[in-house]
Amino acid sequence: MQVAGAWAWRFVAIAAAAAIALWLVVQFRIVVIPVLVAALLTALLLPAVDALVRARWPRGLAVALAILSLLVAVSGLGWLAIAQIRGEYPVLQERAVDFWSETQAWVVSLPFGIDQADLQSSVEGVLETVRDDLSSIVSSALSVGSSVGHFLAGAVLTLFALIFTLADGRRIWRWILGVLPERARAATDGAGRTGWVTLGNFVRVQVLVAFIDAVGIGLGAFILGLFFEGGTPLVLPIAILVFLGSFIPIIGAVVTGAIAVLVVMVSFGLWPAVIMLGIVLLVQQIESHVLQPLIMGTAVKVHPLAVVLAVGAGSTIAGIAGAFFAVPVVAFVNSFITTVASGSWRTTPRPTVEDTIR
Repeated sequence: MQVAGAWAWRFVAIAAAAAIALWLVVQFRIVVIPVLVAALLTALLLPAVDALVRARWPRGLAVALAILSLLVAVSGLGWLAIAQIRGEYPVLQERAVDFWSETQAWVVSLPFGIDQADLQSSVEGVLETVRDDLSSIVSSALSVGSSVGHFLAGAVLTLFALIFTLADGRRIWRWILGVLPERARAATDGAGRTGWVTLGNFVRVQVLVAFIDAVGIGLGAFILGLFFEGGTPLVLPIAILVFLGSFIPIIGAVVTGAIAVLVVMVSFGLWPAVIMLGIVLLVQQIESHVLQPLIMGTAVKVHPLAVVLAVGAGSTIAGIAGAFFAVPVVAFVNSFITTVASGSWRTTPRPTVEDTIR
């Protein structure tokens, strides 16, 4: 009983502290999320910035070039997708009209006694329902507008945090160490550096996984186009949207996969869309059950089961943001605690990528 009681009160104290910390994070998410995004982007861009500094570039110029390159890359992908969509829009619109006409004819031909007037009445009923719910749609739009305002504020805060962490991150880290007791500084410094290297591994692997998703689904759409007359339109925009959407857990994969299936359905009909749906589901299952647990688990030194559980717990606690940040946070904390517990901070005070994946 004494041992059980000792463990019990320690567990309760730790759980209470963790619950308070999580509650504070959720309450201040408008600040916490941009800072976390900036940390991930810093882990991605810092090697390039350091390489430019070693090549005798001024650090400010190197930071500006890295951030500008990131913005140009993302904007370029978005512009390329929009340009392709605009170029293929007339063809897709024509195919959509043909698809709707064929769908109407198919519904009328079913042995359910449905004629053109019934179908038209059903469509008008749907439109009437939308008009009746206009007030709720308007309120939702106002809510979205508020969300857009928060998003823009978060984007600006992310940009400022990214600039300062790239330009002055080491000084910020030294200030954090200076707040701690002197006896804890060496261990915290070594463990923090190990966690930071692990975080960089996570970001690079996440980019690789998103690229594999985009190639898999885009290649599936392209192959489908080879077997049907006219080819599949919007293959490149679909791949770009899948790549960008892969960074948004759950919703990104669902939305981009639905767009791919819808484009194929409008272009070729039901059965090709079913095949495309199978391709999307196959790629997403491989990504979620093979690539994420195995590749991500190896890169961040977290067991595949822990990766899956972390994503589930994160989404339960904080929704999409929790699912996105769950793995990097768990990876950093795991590396930090392991480094402190093992004492490797004494022998490897400045760890490299090879040290973290061995």
